[in-house]
Amino acid sequence: MGPWSFARSVYALDTIDTRFTSSAFTPHKSVAVTRGDPAGSRSKKDESTRGPPDLSDTQYSTFRGNMPYIALLLLFQPLLRRVYETVRPLSPQNGSAKGNSKTFISAIEGEARLEQRASFDFRFALIFLAAMHGFSALKVLLILYINFSIGTRLPRKFVPAATWFFNISILFANELCEGYRYADIASYLAPAGEEVNLIHTWGRWLDSYGGVMSRWEVLFNITVLRLISFNMDYYFSLDKRGGSPIEKKQLDPANLSERDRIATPAAAKEYNYRNYVGYVIYAPLYLTGPIITFNDYISQCKYPPATIQTARTIRYGVRVALCILAMELVLHYDYCIAISKGNPNWSDYTPAQISLLSYFTLHVIWLKLLIPWRLFRLWALIDGIDPPENMLRCVSNSPSPIAFWRSWHRSYNRWLIRYIYVPLGGSSARTWKSTLRTIMNYALVFTFVAMWHDISLNLLIWGWLVVLFMMPEIIAGYIFPRRKWEKAPTAYRILCGVGVVGNLMLMMMANLVGFAVGVDGLKSIIYGILKDYSGIAFLVTASSAMFTGIQVMFEIRQAEMRQGIFLKC
Repeated sequence: MGPWSFARSVYALDTIDTRFTSSAFTPHKSVAVTRGDPAGSRSKKDESTRGPPDLSDTQYSTFRGNMPYIALLLLFQPLLRRVYETVRPLSPQNGSAKGNSKTFISAIEGEARLEQRASFDFRFALIFLAAMHGFSALKVLLILYINFSIGTRLPRKFVPAATWFFNISILFANELCEGYRYADIASYLAPAGEEVNLIHTWGRWLDSYGGVMSRWEVLFNITVLRLISFNMDYYFSLDKRGGSPIEKKQLDPANLSERDRIATPAAAKEYNYRNYVGYVIYAPLYLTGPIITFNDYISQCKYPPATIQTARTIRYGVRVALCILAMELVLHYDYCIAISKGNPNWSDYTPAQISLLSYFTLHVIWLKLLIPWRLFRLWALIDGIDPPENMLRCVSNSPSPIAFWRSWHRSYNRWLIRYIYVPLGGSSARTWKSTLRTIMNYALVFTFVAMWHDISLNLLIWGWLVVLFMMPEIIAGYIFPRRKWEKAPTAYRILCGVGVVGNLMLMMMANLVGFAVGVDGLKSIIYGILKDYSGIAFLVTASSAMFTGIQVMFEIRQAEMRQGIFLKC
């Protein structure tokens, strides 16, 4: 492969995630498939910088400062696993074929491989947790133990309600108690007014050893999702104890589709505490994800996924590096975050400047989430686990609010569908009653999403705004169903383009409220754009440009469908 072909292959959908180019119901086969390469970026690379980077976003600034250490871990942990596997090798077995059809792996060897990987993950998880959180690791392990007990010891009918109640309570308790500092616990046990005693000294001493990340509760929300996943997967498995789904469907356990890996429960003995801790504290995905279900984790531990190939992983790593470079260029040339956090007087800016600041703010938010997710997914791929890709589309390539949420934090979206949305009844727009039920389901889902992100008014308003701004698309789909426009596809495409312009405006406003300027900032931005005729003229011109861009988005999706790729986003 020449350098130019390699550069083009970096931007292939198959490089991002094989789930996008093959059905979730079909096992992946490692065969060469020739696909049309998308047009690569031909922009001129400029690695010079004009000034210091905009590090006003403390979340990304912290991640950026720790990136060298993450890179070292990315290399150290997989190498340590190789050493461990050398010390504890598997005995060769014969049986069912692996996904790449070149070697064979039996069910017995699959269980031995699970034993090997899970035992390493459990041991490394304890060391990793202690290094990350110091003595606060004991608090994390206590929460894990309580959740495990709820899932495996309570009567079956109480498990779902108890699991959800406990984990939502943990979200609130972590926020209100600020991580349960040992000094605060000591003060509660020995109230103020008494002389400083040994318990207070011990409390402060324990707090002083907080590890690399003393505020463990900040990113614990992602762990809550894995706690719920384990309990609910175990709960669902109790309905399928009558016989093995793999035997009933006559499936090859070493070559399951992704959908089968998620839906097929693990064996009863595999829902144990060691596997549970290894899964919940799996180092590559512990801090930010992507999210993988317990069933999928166990399946991939047993049988290595055929989707992981060295060449594809290298291309994925190159793409991650290019994303980091893009973020660095934006931070050095565009100070949109610093401006938005500086409480500016928006009346000093022209409508075009306000719009561009808002637009680039959304892109910085997108990049600051994209980079950690892809970097940690790269770590997991190197380690032999293939989690879903979280970010498929660029924020500028989302013509639908509903489709936008399918491609933004995609693994979380799929988690919500499996554990909340489907149990609530899913979605339908066939009748007005089903449409109303769909809207109510969206409201419940996004209320949880807002609380899960952070317990703040801005994010709660953001969650409700997202649902409110989805309603035009849902109602329009009910009034203008696609089947009635089959004889006029061009007119339908233009009609959709006009509707999408309004949808995108609303979605941009919702995300600015939740993640950037808040409600007051959005009011000031809207006033700054609409305060005079020049702003209205700019809005009309910008909407026309957006309409043109939306037609390009439609064509991108049509081109994918012509290649047999149906992403629904």
